[in-house]
Amino acid sequence: MAVRLFVGNLSYATTEADLRTYFGTVAPPSQVVLPVDRETGRPRGFAFVEFADRAQAESAIQRFNGQLFNGRPLAVSEARAREDRGPGGPRPGGPPGPRPGGFGPRPPSSFGGPRFDPAAPAPARSRNFGTDAKPQRGGAKKKKDAEGPRGPIPLKATGRSFTLEDDSPEVELPDVDDFATSKPKDEKEEEKEKEEKDQ
Repeated sequence: MAVRLFVGNLSYATTEADLRTYFGTVAPPSQVVLPVDRETGRPRGFAFVEFADRAQAESAIQRFNGQLFNGRPLAVSEARAREDRGPGGPRPGGPPGPRPGGFGPRPPSSFGGPRFDPAAPAPARSRNFGTDAKPQRGGAKKKKDAEGPRGPIPLKATGRSFTLEDDSPEVELPDVDDFATSKPKDEKEEEKEKEEKDQ
């Protein structure tokens, strides 16, 4: 029955051919699997080497576990199925116990009493950074006086062009009936104007 070995702590430069040659000194492996990262395509630092015979696999473990290969000491052990080691269990050849840099329980302090009692109520937090700011609704409003024109200023077309020298009062401007500013006429005034025009 074939036995699969887990080979950990591999150099990222290691190839499948390197593993076949290296483990082939014991016996030719029936299968070599070198997993790569899906996103980067780079090797993940471990491999699986399968031997057809248990005696060959055990010989490879004794011979290569802890030996330098491409500048790194190998961690070689029999690979176990996922069900055996559980969903979050450590991989064979991995560091024992909590991972370095993790947040484990703090060792008990020899100075003073307990530092934290989970059953004790949380103390009130003191706030020494001033009073609360007034809430702003809708963001800061801009002053309309500070705003400039939003586009070109519309000009009224009068049909006449003006220059600085052109301020001649002699020219009569046509009488324009501006209904917005003119006073409404009575019926009597309208009749008077008609009589004047008829004469």
